[in-house]
Amino acid sequence: MNRTEGTGREADGAGAGTESAAGRTVAFIGLGNMGGPMAANLAAAGHRVVGHDLSADALAAAADRGVVPAPSAVEAVPGADVVITMLPAGRHVLALYRDEGLLAAAAPGTLFVDCSTIDVADARAAHAAAVEAGHRGLDAPVSGGVPGAEAGTLTFMAGGGSAEFTEAEPLLTAMGKRVVHCGEPGAGQAAKICNNMILGVSMVAVSEAFVLGESLGLSPQALFDVASTASGQCWALTSNCPVPGPVPTSPANRDYRPGFAAALMAKDLGLAAGAARAGGVDAELGLRAARLYAEFAADGGAAQDFSAIVRTIRRRSGTDGPTDRLATSGAPDTPATPDTPGTP
Repeated sequence: MNRTEGTGREADGAGAGTESAAGRTVAFIGLGNMGGPMAANLAAAGHRVVGHDLSADALAAAADRGVVPAPSAVEAVPGADVVITMLPAGRHVLALYRDEGLLAAAAPGTLFVDCSTIDVADARAAHAAAVEAGHRGLDAPVSGGVPGAEAGTLTFMAGGGSAEFTEAEPLLTAMGKRVVHCGEPGAGQAAKICNNMILGVSMVAVSEAFVLGESLGLSPQALFDVASTASGQCWALTSNCPVPGPVPTSPANRDYRPGFAAALMAKDLGLAAGAARAGGVDAELGLRAARLYAEFAADGGAAQDFSAIVRTIRRRSGTDGPTDRLATSGAPDTPATPDTPGTP
């Protein structure tokens, strides 16, 4: 397939497509729930990966999977052909690039690939900072969550020049199944927040439909059997169903352990809402979903899967449906913990 803007490639699995860049040296900064397995997949594909994380436990876990630990982010960079970052927010990326000396530590012309999910403006600022320092940049946020990071089946949405995308693509396909070049700097982040706005709105709509169905005497399974094969079909319903039972692998069947944590959905919808306001876009449903998830996360739902928004909808509706009783039976003793950024 010709690689032009708006097109992508599918890899055959983790490690696919790496032959043209075999044996590269990659600095990987941010080895948490997402970054750790991503770095491990690069190492498994034959690359020398030097990594750093502020968490000693995360650094040790990555070392066990073939990543060479570095005592600091700056010390991971010298000698690297490519520097990959996976960090919580744009301020962390920009501070690391500019203030903490990451750009200055790299050899001239190094390719900086940021896989964090951050504001589009921050992504463009990071790209500009890299270019001003004599380097090259690519934003490449991911979708697929921790399971995708572990399995090497992530989707990458890349923004930057064609040459930079071509150079990064073999590394990205070592960590993912689908790699899409979305356009110029910031376009990858734009695609990510638009995709997650669709996902957030869809999950709210699916959850409302289940609560409505329950109030009308419709069983969750009956509604699922109809909607999953009719025009209401969507990923939020068929892969991440917000009620226990119809989809055995959905977080609803494990007391809403993520998955994709509600705090991260709130973050991504906040980025989308900010972009919509800045651009004067009338995104009524996206803005409403952003408010719902922000309230849900602040009200104790942050560490639950984002599909647990159904509990808020049910509570506001004054109902205690069968799905809550199913979800809480046999619930684990330990609370859920949110994933690190960069997921779906």
